Amino acid sequence: MNPARQRITVLGSTGSVGVNTLDVIARHPDRFEVFALSASTKVDVLFDQCRHFAPAFAVMASARHAALLEEKLRQHDLPTRVLTGDGALENIAAHESTDAVMAAIVGAAGLGACLAAARAGKRLLLANKEALVVGGELFMKAVREGGATLLPIDSEHSAIFQSLPEDPSTWARRIEKIILTASGGPFRTRTPESLASVTPNEACAHPNWVMGRKISVDSATMMNKALEVIEARHLFGVAPEQIEVVIHPQSIVHSMVQFTDSSVIAQLGSPDMRVPIAVGLAWPDRIASGASRLDFRQMADMTFDAPDDRLFPGLQLAWRVLQAAPGTPAVLNAANEVAVDAFLDGRLRFDRIHAVNMETLEAVLPSKPGALADLMAIDATAREAANTAVLRYAR
Repeated sequence: MNPARQRITVLGSTGSVGVNTLDVIARHPDRFEVFALSASTKVDVLFDQCRHFAPAFAVMASARHAALLEEKLRQHDLPTRVLTGDGALENIAAHESTDAVMAAIVGAAGLGACLAAARAGKRLLLANKEALVVGGELFMKAVREGGATLLPIDSEHSAIFQSLPEDPSTWARRIEKIILTASGGPFRTRTPESLASVTPNEACAHPNWVMGRKISVDSATMMNKALEVIEARHLFGVAPEQIEVVIHPQSIVHSMVQFTDSSVIAQLGSPDMRVPIAVGLAWPDRIASGASRLDFRQMADMTFDAPDDRLFPGLQLAWRVLQAAPGTPAVLNAANEVAVDAFLDGRLRFDRIHAVNMETLEAVLPSKPGALADLMAIDATAREAANTAVLRYAR
């Protein structure tokens, strides 16, 4: 390990954000090196990453996949040590040799490792919005008490972060409104009635961004924007009513901040996740991301519209759960993960994802969570209720 370089742990390295993170890291070998990587099931992809970046550790979700990776590494005489089982992700996230953690595991599964990195005072690059949606104030408390540096990687929250003054103590008196932009996904021009026949491949064909299947479906329902509203509430300390969402199909303006003097500051760029990743890796510096540059002479008109509640009924759930009992956002997140999985598996119609989420919110009334175990219990209860709802709404 070179002490002059920042040592990065990438949680979820085989997913879209993880792959893009490694692309940016590879462009700056003088600044960064990979300390640890993790994946769920993609043994071959993780092996190739280990061969290229030579991390000290690699984590697989199951013992079977870990054994397969270990064998491949041994056959090629590669020194990376393979870990699995309880505590493995938390171990690499909080390891004393880790300088920064890219949290890119999709869903609530990444919350434990995010909390471990926060408590260890790491530079935490947060691409896993569920850590804040599920963890809420518990997660933010861990960040404060651990002295961690929290840098948002979602393109929208990175844009807000870049548009704000560097001193967070000034935000409350300066911010009037945060405006999250949304592309509207592939169905913004459809009729609500036509959504009953949507296929998984159609829902995953995002017009602007290259993303994983789960987040692509969330973009198509705009549940991703609902989760981002909850995330923004915690990241920037604003009231729910200070957050607004607008449809911006071109995905050039990534989000905006309206200040108390009525001025608006926005961050613009090509729709490429390497831009916010590079911001997080280098902050407060700037480095090349590999993304294409905007040519304003060649750009089409930029448009902004209000979301259609008939097409995107799930968006309003963000403000509902923020006004409900603590722990309710975790219920919504769990329900949505179950519903999206059921849709991708062909067990649930696209237009019934919202119905599953609504029914789960009605069925589960959480008590206030005080620890990670409480959040996981809420998550488990909500998943059980959501699976019951899926059976009721099954094709």
